[in-house]
Amino acid sequence: MPHATQHADVAAVATAELDSALRGGPFHVALRAAIAARGLPLQRVQHHLSRHGVKVGVTSLSYWQQGARRPQRPESLRAVRALEEILQLPEESLIRLLAEPDESSSAQRAAGRSYRSLVEASGVLQQLLADLGSSLDGGLHTLGHHELVRIGAHRELAGRESHHIVRAHKDGIDRFVAVHHGDPGCAPEHMQVHALENCRTGRIRVHHETGVLVAELLFDTRLRAGDTFLFRYGIEDGTAGVSREYVRGFGPAGGQYALQVRFDEVALPSRCHRFSQHSPAAPRSGRQELRLSDRHHSVHLVEPRVRTGVVGIGWDWE
Repeated sequence: MPHATQHADVAAVATAELDSALRGGPFHVALRAAIAARGLPLQRVQHHLSRHGVKVGVTSLSYWQQGARRPQRPESLRAVRALEEILQLPEESLIRLLAEPDESSSAQRAAGRSYRSLVEASGVLQQLLADLGSSLDGGLHTLGHHELVRIGAHRELAGRESHHIVRAHKDGIDRFVAVHHGDPGCAPEHMQVHALENCRTGRIRVHHETGVLVAELLFDTRLRAGDTFLFRYGIEDGTAGVSREYVRGFGPAGGQYALQVRFDEVALPSRCHRFSQHSPAAPRSGRQELRLSDRHHSVHLVEPRVRTGVVGIGWDWE
């Protein structure tokens, strides 16, 4: 009975994942594992909730299990208690996880950024760029961008390095404005920016509350429309707590993007995956497990041609 055996194996794995998620959270991971373990589509979950006298949309349920939103209102908390019964979970198992901060300055739990925090950071970014007399576009199209992110021995975002290939679409371009958004609880005023190749560091602006840093990288040459340019820079971070994902957002469609995440050999994750979003407010999709390389302790993704939206790599710790 090979099919029965395979089914039993899958069920055992799902149950083990659920037990682990209920013990350690975060909430959205536990909710997703519980729904998967019961094999219920979200429409059925919504139907069961309505029978409990609770109205929650399928979209909201999707946002909750993806971590894009977090139930907070009284009606939403009623739904979570009902979910514990519907999904056959111990009492208070999901509510308890909601009591733990999803985002805070705590070094112990730095989870994925919420939509609200991204919107706030976007507004701050516009202010910082205006202060530098620049814009997000900056007169440059990106032809290629290779990004290396380093996760340190204490599971922190230690730093990153970016290698850009750009083309000017107007005359007189002589700089690029780099943007870094640190993990919750970071201290951008203590970060360091290093110009590594074909550029030098100009003005730097930071906003502590949102963890945003912007830095000018000066080319020492003025590009004409159609000119291409290559440059490389790095940012030393290491100012926040445990990191769980790295996200890169894109405006207009562009060239190739490659993201590599490398882990310190004394702090290796239990699992890694890639994901994408049409916008920061949208639920995550395109989830794909990534295998950690044995020798270099890294994972990567490649987007041959980026589209408007968000791509990233997330990971779980034991």
